[in-house]
Amino acid sequence: MNTVIKNEILEAKNMTSRRIFLKKMTTAGVATMLTPVILKSEMNPQSITEMQRNSPPVSPNNNLQIALIGAGGMGLADANTALKHKGVKLMAVADLYDGRLEKIKEVYGKDIQTTRDYREIINREDIDAVIVATHDHWHKDIAVATLNAGKHVYLEKPMIHSISEGHELIAAQKKSGKVLEVGSQLLSSLGYEKAKELVKSDAIGNLNLAEGVWQRRTSTGAWNYNIPEDASPQTLDWDTFLKDKKRYEFDPERFFRWRKYVDYGTGMNGDLFVHIISGLHFVMDSYGPNKIYSSGGIRYWKDGREVPDVLIGTFDYPETKQHPGFNLSLRCNFVDGTNNGYVMRMVGSEGMLEVYENKVTLFRNKVLSNEDPIMVLNTAKDVEARKKIVGPEEVVYKAQEEYKGSHYDHFGYWFKAIKNGGDVVENSTFGYRAAAPAVLCNESYQEKKVVEWDPVKMKKIN
Repeated sequence: MNTVIKNEILEAKNMTSRRIFLKKMTTAGVATMLTPVILKSEMNPQSITEMQRNSPPVSPNNNLQIALIGAGGMGLADANTALKHKGVKLMAVADLYDGRLEKIKEVYGKDIQTTRDYREIINREDIDAVIVATHDHWHKDIAVATLNAGKHVYLEKPMIHSISEGHELIAAQKKSGKVLEVGSQLLSSLGYEKAKELVKSDAIGNLNLAEGVWQRRTSTGAWNYNIPEDASPQTLDWDTFLKDKKRYEFDPERFFRWRKYVDYGTGMNGDLFVHIISGLHFVMDSYGPNKIYSSGGIRYWKDGREVPDVLIGTFDYPETKQHPGFNLSLRCNFVDGTNNGYVMRMVGSEGMLEVYENKVTLFRNKVLSNEDPIMVLNTAKDVEARKKIVGPEEVVYKAQEEYKGSHYDHFGYWFKAIKNGGDVVENSTFGYRAAAPAVLCNESYQEKKVVEWDPVKMKKIN
């Protein structure tokens, strides 16, 4: 087996306050989905509560026949996760590289239709839904064509490659009546659903600051994906890949390491920022920021890439009926010596949340009264009564060990909406409102300016 393709398949498979306050938590609307196994009657430091789903998000009774367009690492991860749901069958796969198509038949069976031309797939009458996991610059065109062909769509994030594409996709979904879900799966996790419940229960008071950090220190993490030895103009449809972008001679670096180039990818912001933005919008019922600014540079990976390997994004969220005004700070570093991974924090007037897909930690500082010696000027007679520093109260919510993860849940909600004639949270409108601020970071970075955005009307102001 081709080592690069084998690694892609293996990688894809692996991807896979007090009494009153607590009473609020147990009676919140989201609690029907997230019922704690253990409920603490008091909010004690270091207390741990398990999170679980009371029922699977999808009924296994109706069969769905799906196809995959784009069989790279993320596409394979999507297909593998989708097939973990009962009653789902993979019928066809399209990709521009022959080596992936050959391995698809080895892994999923010879009966799977494979083709370079995605149109052969979306025109099949026996296919109900399609996963679109291509390079970013192909997202909109293929998704619109698939919706127009009467198929449901799971579209990898970010939903758009350029800011001009969003309204066309929204219109196509509305016209088709089909379910489109964007693949920023964190918002479907137990962790983010619990965070939403806690915020609505005033666990942290009014949100004033949110922050997300990604730290990587590997070549693969910096998008230097493996390039197959047999990559050539004969084994890869180079002209179709380029689409309407600048014409280049065959360059496997651009095809397989496409995230490094502005013509095909959306940089750190489109790859990573959009996850936090999507999750935050879900938790806060937010339409998005009205000001975006980013800065960064190519600090280490000086390998011909066109996008930063260190990037900071700042976003102003105005006060709305749904939430108070707050700020969001996002940071990516592909040359981080600590390699500490990922964290998302939501800081409020009464506490803070650290949010992951399978874990939420709630911190609440103890309230100091005006009579506390720390809060008044000490005199000699007060020395003996001086208090010690006390840390915040902490409650940890952890998913049960058998939890299947946000990726599985995200597909579950998509399948459920398809079977029941419903909709998903992360539809095309939600997806555009999450992707637009991320994509606009590119404009801000390149032009060194603040970009103003109307999150309700979904359009640029300047």
